[in-house]
Amino acid sequence: MKKLNKKKTSIIIEQVYLVKPKEVWRAITNKENMKLWYFTIDDFYLMEGRSFNFYEPGDTKKFHHHCVIKEIIPFKKFRHTWTYPKKSKGESMLTWNIEASKENTKITLIHEGIESFVDGGVDFARENYVVGWNEILEKTLKDFLEN
Repeated sequence: MKKLNKKKTSIIIEQVYLVKPKEVWRAITNKENMKLWYFTIDDFYLMEGRSFNFYEPGDTKKFHHHCVIKEIIPFKKFRHTWTYPKKSKGESMLTWNIEASKENTKITLIHEGIESFVDGGVDFARENYVVGWNEILEKTLKDFLEN
């Protein structure tokens, strides 16, 4: 059995996109856009304190994600919790920071607290999140925004 690292280590991923912050903001906060590159989140409504739920793509529906929106700074920051109520007692925090420059936009994604999912088993290992977030930011979101 693989052991999980209990050390608190945030995942921080930066990615630059050749679009304006407004386009990035719409991609990460509009449920119709999210369906095209991220997850289908039918109960998503952009308002602090609101919760939303989703599953991984496909029919398996193994991982129920439950999130609560904690902070909204339009075109700059979107922050929400990230939990798996049927798999773990843990709670993590996901922050999308958006920074504009003249010709592009940088996202810094910070996922804190994944070590709290240790009770969920090896599916919740840090390296799984690193692979997943890199794929999402470097491929699916990039393709959505730039193609």
